[in-house]
Amino acid sequence: MRILIAEDDFTSRAILTAVLQKQGYEVVSTVNGADAWATMQQPDAPRLAILDWMMPEMDGIEVCQHIRSLETNQPPYIIMLTSKDEKANIITGLEAGADDYLVKPYDPGELGARVGVGLRMIEMRAALIESRKALAHQATHDPLTGMLNRRAILDRLHKELAPAAHDGDAVAVAICDIDHFKRVNDTHGHQAGDEVLRAFAQVLIENLREHDSAGRMGGEEFLVISPIRAGMEYTCLFDGLCSRIAASTITTRSGALSVTVSIGAACATAGGTVDEVLGTADAALYQAKNEGRNRAVYALGC
Repeated sequence: MRILIAEDDFTSRAILTAVLQKQGYEVVSTVNGADAWATMQQPDAPRLAILDWMMPEMDGIEVCQHIRSLETNQPPYIIMLTSKDEKANIITGLEAGADDYLVKPYDPGELGARVGVGLRMIEMRAALIESRKALAHQATHDPLTGMLNRRAILDRLHKELAPAAHDGDAVAVAICDIDHFKRVNDTHGHQAGDEVLRAFAQVLIENLREHDSAGRMGGEEFLVISPIRAGMEYTCLFDGLCSRIAASTITTRSGALSVTVSIGAACATAGGTVDEVLGTADAALYQAKNEGRNRAVYALGC
């Protein structure tokens, strides 16, 4: 763990550095408030800072206030170090954003204990952030395939349609349905079916362009969103997807399996709604099924 110390007095800085290094910490040393503030603005800034109150150029209170003005979800833990031990001064330091307060002369054991508290707080904050990320991912992703779930991919479609209507561009929306998927489950079991779904999702992801999006709508049905500009050729994306799926061999616990996909695509332009474009794509999908499957059908206007 790297710890910033900001102390203008040479002797005090040397002692503080020695104490922290002896306890196993890497020390980043600065001699005034301006240097401390510059260091804490770096992308790899220390996660814990010990600031002397009285420093040239910028005192500890100012440094603390500047640090707290930074927009970050992982704010550093700040310990204010000073000879000011009156309650009013302590309150001033804490109100400026300090997490803890240590009065000079300090006991090395107490310093180590307070730094330990700071490290535990930093670890708790990091764990909370990771927990929030995990929950957010679970709320927006399909647990089987790892793709966006129905709610998330429809939210993405709403967002894509808004700029399309504003800029005059279009959005191609395709519903992809694995052909005869029920036979896979009935013949080879649901575990093999899950392996087919995961393999299909992987092929789908590998064939998307940078700005395309895809998600699982449910069952064996997937949605692809592809922003397009006037004159852009996009049918090759879905035609190619049909060909790649048909040519793929999927390894499952029941052996190697092959599947095909039917795709119904529609274009949404200015004024189009989510319900309208999904309804049009769904009608094109039924047409693809009726024409023999293993193909992409494009709605009128695409």
